[in-house]
Amino acid sequence: MSQYTQQPQFPPTPAPAAQARNGLGTAALILGIIGALSGLIPFFFWLAGILGIIALVMGLAGRGRAKRGGATNKGVALAGAILGLISLIMSVVGAVILFKAVDDAVDDINKATSSSSATKESGDGSAKSDGKNKGKKGKGKGKGGTAGGTSDDAETLAAGDSAVYDDKLTVTASAPEPYTPGEYAIGHTKGNKAYKVTVVLDNAGTKKFDAALVTTEARAGAEGVKAEQIFDEKVGELFTGTLAPGKKATVVYAFDTPADAENLVVEISPDFSHDASQWDLKL
Repeated sequence: MSQYTQQPQFPPTPAPAAQARNGLGTAALILGIIGALSGLIPFFFWLAGILGIIALVMGLAGRGRAKRGGATNKGVALAGAILGLISLIMSVVGAVILFKAVDDAVDDINKATSSSSATKESGDGSAKSDGKNKGKKGKGKGKGGTAGGTSDDAETLAAGDSAVYDDKLTVTASAPEPYTPGEYAIGHTKGNKAYKVTVVLDNAGTKKFDAALVTTEARAGAEGVKAEQIFDEKVGELFTGTLAPGKKATVVYAFDTPADAENLVVEISPDFSHDASQWDLKL
């Protein structure tokens, strides 16, 4: 009788399971988070937009892979796609905010660098706004000229005339009056003459005006030598504080001039946004 050796029987080895491919969903989530955080800063709107697009595409692709059984992180992929969409929305909002801020800044710069022109109003109250007076540019500070640069007759004002600006700010300079400086006056040279000029600011506009920014300079005589401002116990005060709408402020200046000077050119600059105006005052 033949003997047969029975071989042991082993259960069949199962085929190895396919490895889950979760990379798309994970990457979408990471990029979506970074994109959403970038969207919180308007300046980085462009980064939020780029990452948002990538996260949205990868998230949708990862979700489709999970549906087909090739990945196990369907929820992660969906979250990445949602964050990508949020990043895109935030990038648009950030761009609008940034461009609006830049536009406002440009407008502010234009307002700051553009000067308000003035019309001439004579001492009798009549306004002269012909082409030469309207928009005249004072030859002084802020416009590249010197305070002593004299304008033609149409651009200078006489004693008692007013410079009326577009915002209803009015500057008026009086006729010069002889002045005797105090014993301890500063700015007066022995042998020279002194004259005082009264300057009035009238804010007839609707906004406050910073009077502290007003500057005044003067030159005297045919040679246009600098007329030093005199400071003593009576004169030398400067404009200060804020001038409310409908209010006026008055300051008396005194200037030191050569004894033979026959005229005094006073230039007043309200601030950097107003043209300087000049008064040619006869001594």
